Amino acid sequence: MVVAVCVGVLIALWAYGNRHDFFDLRIYIAAMRWWADGNDLYAYAQSDRVQGELYFTYPPFAALILRPFAGLPIWLTIVLFTIGTVVAVAVTTWWLIRPLADRHGWPRWFVAGLAVPLVFLIEPTRETITFGQINMLLVVLILADLLIGVPRGARWAGVGIGLATALKLFPGIFIVYLLVTRRVRAAATAAVAAAAATLLAAAVAPSDSWDYWTSALWDTDRVGRTDYTGNQSLMGMLSRIVTPGQPNRLIWLLLAGTVAAYGLWRATRAFRQCDEIAALTLTGLVGALISPITWPHHLYWFVPALLVMADAAFTGPAGMTGVRRQRWRWTMGLGALALFACIAFGVVSFLDYGPKPIPTASPQDLITRNAYVLLSLALLAFLPIRTLREERAEMPVYISSDP
Repeated sequence: MVVAVCVGVLIALWAYGNRHDFFDLRIYIAAMRWWADGNDLYAYAQSDRVQGELYFTYPPFAALILRPFAGLPIWLTIVLFTIGTVVAVAVTTWWLIRPLADRHGWPRWFVAGLAVPLVFLIEPTRETITFGQINMLLVVLILADLLIGVPRGARWAGVGIGLATALKLFPGIFIVYLLVTRRVRAAATAAVAAAAATLLAAAVAPSDSWDYWTSALWDTDRVGRTDYTGNQSLMGMLSRIVTPGQPNRLIWLLLAGTVAAYGLWRATRAFRQCDEIAALTLTGLVGALISPITWPHHLYWFVPALLVMADAAFTGPAGMTGVRRQRWRWTMGLGALALFACIAFGVVSFLDYGPKPIPTASPQDLITRNAYVLLSLALLAFLPIRTLREERAEMPVYISSDP
């Protein structure tokens, strides 16, 4: 069965092909070479038929990490990034499925052999690899903290999240998560790590750091059009609804604030039930929804959501028996299959929305162009929360997913 799944996924990925030819990675390296030649880093721009002018948008600390690659042949950089992503997917998937396999008495390697290829099949992973993105490095840093360091009370717990935040601001939502779950030491460590990495970059590149923090950071046009279908955030959905205009920022702030408060409340609830995977999933989805720009390759958080739903399909809620229990398990199982089907097909992989703004003209447009936004909102509300008292129970118990 494992061999069949692996072969099927390889055939599907071969047929899909390398549609982006490591486009983002090529921009990074071109920007690093531009910077190495003595130019202002955040003045670098490259034309794109869909997004217009594209710039280097990562914080200065990320530039320090990427700078050595400017001296390497581009093919070698592509190979290194691809290998790194493949290893990161395998490692993080192993971290996620190992407790699940142990609770159900399944062979770990069998479950991993099924799960890892399927993670490679979904659009967020495909986009990460073919664009040459660094997202999986961030995921490794975050999960190493939340699944290994923080539960063990390690002194370094929080460093991974801090470094990830210095590399790309999105992971900062996990510092907030640590605070609301009252793990103040880990949150402080993360904040200090992020600040130290940022100050290091400022010491090495003061002018570019000033440009980033005072100007480039606040210019969302540098990242691309907010109304483009690939932007699966609340801002993206609002922008598509009002195209060709721009959404009211006050409405966006109120909506984002409400979603953040509710999502972090549910994440805290999951943490109190010792379900760290559900908690980090909810937190990651909050970050994706409230960020002004969220591309499909940012949405790794559907992976742990699938794991939680699949687990729920094998175990019914405590106190529920008979037909109701079976219906609940079938609902979770079918929900997981539907979620996987949606993220395997994706929102931009097989539909070309072209370089010009397109109005949302029908309910079908609203659903297909905002599929990940709607899925993320649904998961915030209905992702099941397991009661896992430090893995002491023989089987997980579920509490209601209703608010």
